Amino acid sequence: MKEKSLRPNIAIALCILFIGIFAYIATIISRDTIIGFDQPIIAIVQSREAPWLTPIMNGFSFVGSTKVVMVLIIAVTALLFWGFRAHSSAYFFFFATVGTSALNQTLKFIFKRERPEFHRLADAVGYSFPSGHTMMAFTLYAIAVILLWRKIRVPAGKIALLAFAVFMFGMIALSRIYLGVHYPSDIAGGIVASAFWVVFTVFIFDFYQRRKKQGLVNS
Repeated sequence: MKEKSLRPNIAIALCILFIGIFAYIATIISRDTIIGFDQPIIAIVQSREAPWLTPIMNGFSFVGSTKVVMVLIIAVTALLFWGFRAHSSAYFFFFATVGTSALNQTLKFIFKRERPEFHRLADAVGYSFPSGHTMMAFTLYAIAVILLWRKIRVPAGKIALLAFAVFMFGMIALSRIYLGVHYPSDIAGGIVASAFWVVFTVFIFDFYQRRKKQGLVNS
């Protein structure tokens, strides 16, 4: 009982925290005082440019692209819904991932930050802040970990799952800086915005599951 009563408080506190951090990042971007954060990271990442590394980074960027992510969303949702008959999990996964895309587009339209114009190794269209690749990757792999964590009984399996999710997310986010299509602050803003959305959707999902167990909603 105690754990259940604390859950909403924790979720609300985390959501407020993430909103506050995002607002701070957006504020210093609008005031052009973010350069001290962006430039050193860009210099470090792009100094590692090499002929063999650029195709790899392009590959990770492609994996995080809208086309690939939408295919994954449809495939995983279908697998959960019809394959595992986990209808609630399917709805949760679909709402969380598609909602992230809608949130990203809304934020991009609000802030309208132009993309970096220096040392561009790949083409990209649209506004820069927050990074759509980062937001989608964070939500996709975070939700995957949440859904699979309790189903994996072996500790080594859980570690492997978490390591894979962190690696994929990290490389997709890093590739956007390497390719010169995003500022590091775009990545940071994307992480915080997605963290907010993941916490919010997990809270809604947990609330629904508790109500269902109590017989207050239909399956």
